[in-house]
Amino acid sequence: MAFPAWADAPARPTRVPMTAISAGDTAWMITATVLVLLMTIPGLGLFYAGMVRKKNILATLAQTFAVCALVSLLWMMVGYSLAFMPGSGWLGDLSARWLDALYLSKAHAEVSVHHLATTIPESVFVMFQLSFAIITPALIAGAFAERMKFSALLAFMGLWSLLVYAPVAHWVWEPTGWLAQRGVLDFAGGTVVHINAGAAGLVAALMLGPRVGFGREAMIPANLSYTMIGASLLWVGWMGFNGGSAAAADGRAGLAMLVTQLAASAAALSWLFAEWLLRGKPTLLGLCSGAVAGLVAITPASGFVDPGGALIIGGAAGIGCLWGATQLKRLIGADDSLDVFGVHGIGGIIGALLTGVLAVPAIGGSVGSVAAQAIGVVATLLYSGIVSALILWLVNLLFGLRVNAHDEREGLDLSQHGERLE
Repeated sequence: MAFPAWADAPARPTRVPMTAISAGDTAWMITATVLVLLMTIPGLGLFYAGMVRKKNILATLAQTFAVCALVSLLWMMVGYSLAFMPGSGWLGDLSARWLDALYLSKAHAEVSVHHLATTIPESVFVMFQLSFAIITPALIAGAFAERMKFSALLAFMGLWSLLVYAPVAHWVWEPTGWLAQRGVLDFAGGTVVHINAGAAGLVAALMLGPRVGFGREAMIPANLSYTMIGASLLWVGWMGFNGGSAAAADGRAGLAMLVTQLAASAAALSWLFAEWLLRGKPTLLGLCSGAVAGLVAITPASGFVDPGGALIIGGAAGIGCLWGATQLKRLIGADDSLDVFGVHGIGGIIGALLTGVLAVPAIGGSVGSVAAQAIGVVATLLYSGIVSALILWLVNLLFGLRVNAHDEREGLDLSQHGERLE
């Protein structure tokens, strides 16, 4: 997130005259919020649904949709306050005023604003950050696709959004957070969103174990046209993801969009040509995966690097994430069904570290530090991995994590939801 540039910026949400609100900034941030929400429903849902088997398409879509609804309510009740109120260096306080926080005083012509976005109403800031809080846990579901109980998924996602996502968002994006204080740069979520989700996904894949028949049966994607449509929605939506993180309709937002486009393009092609060289044929899935890898990797850097840096990050991400989704995956031995760690975890790490190398002070006003970025990477991997494991252990104790072998073979569409595609 871009912090207010003026020295006397408030340290917590405050009320300002309506005349202090920028119509242009507000219009852009509302548009960016819609774009980010579009990334999850229907973007991520279609992206994942196309890669699972036909018997699990509806369940995969249901998971994404349900996470959107669940996290929305939790965010308004407590998540927003834990993440974006000053509090301590580790966690925000619970002082967000729920509905009162967004109250518009007509008598005094005042509106509440957050201290990280002082030219837009706080309601817009809350909604923009909610769209990030929604997509992050939704990403994790790809790691354990086709085998988790729906009840367990809801319990895990709800707890994870409050116990993992909100604290890490506070560490990095709230100016009093301990990683923000150490100079960690994460413009739009390379650490908070992608490394965080990637670590949780890897732990979940290991704890649930492989799908029935994994390594012995062909698990062919049901419909890669869904995946391509989903990837396209993610690509377009990412303009709001990164451009909106400037919290203003300004030159930094425009540059963030430009470098996002360049990095995605470079990664799509680097993955494609590497795959072509190694396997003899270029694939649509490779193109889609490469583009997402580039989008992931440029996310932390998008408000700090120039177009040349974006090309380097994108090129490295395409090759690095191909390795993560193939060689590293085999080395670890986890059935990360849709390569959440290989793409989001590895892509996030590549982007975070290269931000420390390639950040241009004239663009973002910050000097990059590889050491600071590495601290952010390691802290997020450890915290997300350990707490995710504890949450999964608790959910397994209460509900059981995994469907039985019969239900898994039948497919989650029918066994969990009583529906199926003909």
